[in-house]
Amino acid sequence: MTTAFDPIDVAGTALPNRVAMAPMTRNRAPGRVPTELTAEYYAQRASAGLIITEGIQPTPGGQGYPNTPGLHSDEQIAAWRTVTDAVHAKGGRIFAQLMHAGRISHPSLLADHPGDLHPVGPSAVAPRGQVFTAEGPQDFVAPRELSDAEVRQAVEDFATAARNAVAAGFDGVELHGANGYLIHQFLAPGSNRRTDAWGGSVEGRIRFAVETVKAVVAAIGPERTGLRISPGNPFNDIDEPEPLPAYTALVAELEPLGLAYLHVLEVSPEIRDITVQLRKQFSGTFVLNPATEGPTGQGALTLIEDGTADLVAFGVLFIANPDLPARLAAGGPYNTPDPATFYGGDHRGYTDYPTL
Repeated sequence: MTTAFDPIDVAGTALPNRVAMAPMTRNRAPGRVPTELTAEYYAQRASAGLIITEGIQPTPGGQGYPNTPGLHSDEQIAAWRTVTDAVHAKGGRIFAQLMHAGRISHPSLLADHPGDLHPVGPSAVAPRGQVFTAEGPQDFVAPRELSDAEVRQAVEDFATAARNAVAAGFDGVELHGANGYLIHQFLAPGSNRRTDAWGGSVEGRIRFAVETVKAVVAAIGPERTGLRISPGNPFNDIDEPEPLPAYTALVAELEPLGLAYLHVLEVSPEIRDITVQLRKQFSGTFVLNPATEGPTGQGALTLIEDGTADLVAFGVLFIANPDLPARLAAGGPYNTPDPATFYGGDHRGYTDYPTL
């Protein structure tokens, strides 16, 4: 029987175990540049089979929250190199998650960039709700609809950021196609109301995701490229009343590319049927961030044993337990996470959780 503590080869990258660190925004990159504290944070968690970083904006206009890092400048590339070097020195593997927030942004977050930047999206449909800014929560605004040329440029921006990630020493990249951000906005009919080739039919709505993945594969290779999706996830006002047709069509397009992995985030236990179907459809490495990891994560380990997934990604447990694989293997004990320190701040709740 395969267990979470067995090694696995992911498209040529040897992982010592099947416990992945899920991507989690931490808002600790002042000036959009990771710091020495960032390097310490990820290096502490190098015993993960695979680390997937917080969302990194591929372009200035892709920022969705305060103090999130980018991969679009030489300064950022150099800073991320200190992070990857620190992780590799501890024997870890680390993929950069590339995340364009799209309409889940606010003009105040983009105001200090050159040019007149405004949140963009597949259609000029404002999401309901508020975004956290330096001035506090503010209502979302209607995004500017991307032109055909701008959609194509957004695809190339992801590919450029992927090249930057490799230059920064990352083992690969994960494209964030979940949680209501730009790729997900194109997939969902509620946010994509286009009538051109980038919308309308299922084939049109999946096109941006497919073209972006293909562009990144061409830039850095399929063995360094992963994709995260979250079928039926309503987060950030996404409306996907019938997600299955779009996601089976998407995976059918991705299957021949030989990607490093497909990463599915389950929004609720009711999505498990879709998860199982996509698992059967995708022949490569399948990473699952289950709907609930539980207070100890032990239940999620059975998903490796029964073949539901090849790797299981843990979120909050990895924040509070930098040596999570060892704790899972021992059945605990576990540190208690402090939600008050999840976003922003200093080392407290970031690098000060004790190991066993």
